[in-house]
Amino acid sequence: MSEKSIRATLEERENLFSKYASKSYINVGRDIQEASCLFRTEYQRDRDRILHSKAFRRLKHKTQVFISPKGDHFVTRLTHTLEVSQISRTISRALNLNEDLAEAISLGHDLGHTPFGHIGEDEIDKIYANGFRHSSQSVRIVEKIEKDGKGLNLTWDVRQGIKFHSKPRGDFLSKLSSDNLTLEGQICRLSDAIAYLNHDIQDAFRAKILDISDVPSNILKILGESHSQRVNNLVKDIVLNSKKSIEYAQKSDSIPVISMSEKIKDVFYEFREFMFENVYIPEDLSEEGSTARKVIRVLYEYLNLNSDCLPIEYTSWNKDKNSVIVDYIAGMTDNYAIQFAERIEPGIAKSLIRT
Repeated sequence: MSEKSIRATLEERENLFSKYASKSYINVGRDIQEASCLFRTEYQRDRDRILHSKAFRRLKHKTQVFISPKGDHFVTRLTHTLEVSQISRTISRALNLNEDLAEAISLGHDLGHTPFGHIGEDEIDKIYANGFRHSSQSVRIVEKIEKDGKGLNLTWDVRQGIKFHSKPRGDFLSKLSSDNLTLEGQICRLSDAIAYLNHDIQDAFRAKILDISDVPSNILKILGESHSQRVNNLVKDIVLNSKKSIEYAQKSDSIPVISMSEKIKDVFYEFREFMFENVYIPEDLSEEGSTARKVIRVLYEYLNLNSDCLPIEYTSWNKDKNSVIVDYIAGMTDNYAIQFAERIEPGIAKSLIRT
């Protein structure tokens, strides 16, 4: 088999996908046109570019929820990303959609996350006049920041999925199709929530912030008492209900959506609200959360007065100092941010340093 026919064979296989699946050879949408790879589809190339990026490597040292936890088994932003990818691929394959696209979006969706998780994100948003959202920063990384301002030149479908993966508090499922997301993008959006709710509650148990007896019985009864039961039941429900939506769309000439049954959706929202009230908000209000905010602010103020400390890989192509500062801080790992802040103001991050 020639090299050229390898990619052609892969693209032919995509024609066996659901009619609603994204096809890698249609509407590629790269900002800069490139010659096709001889043995990979366009979405596979995007996945590989994300995996080999510097931003992806830094995810292993970025907070998911718990800042500087004691123990090796707490989730990091990288392990979260891998779990989202696994769930997205499972759902996509079960629905005969494009698994490569779902994987690429999943691997890239949190590249723009700050040190200290959503606490760091919220603090930068308060400081920076233009505002800050990690989803937009993830897109900025793949379009601009990586490769010293050149970006990764990803396809439109992957960038769109990354941009719209975030979810507001409350009912977000009714809005899944409002951004014209591909079905694979919708899958990533839901898989993200499935992953973080289930691994974050396990970490809350591990940190002894919660006990299983604290969890509303309705959640345990309907979704499951163990991590694997909850993930499996949520994935199964999404697959079965989305399959119905796809089948109905074929008959009615409508647009399918990735969906949950009403029963599961209600409990899913209950689960999510429980986590906000008992884990996410309390962590923000903790001593560690307060210290993380101080670290972010000290870094911003110092770099604003000492722009010579900004790396050339950011300043060589971006002359907006405030934008460069935000890009630099947002890209930091927890440990790097802590060490940098400690050099500026010794003792500021004492509660975050584990010995």
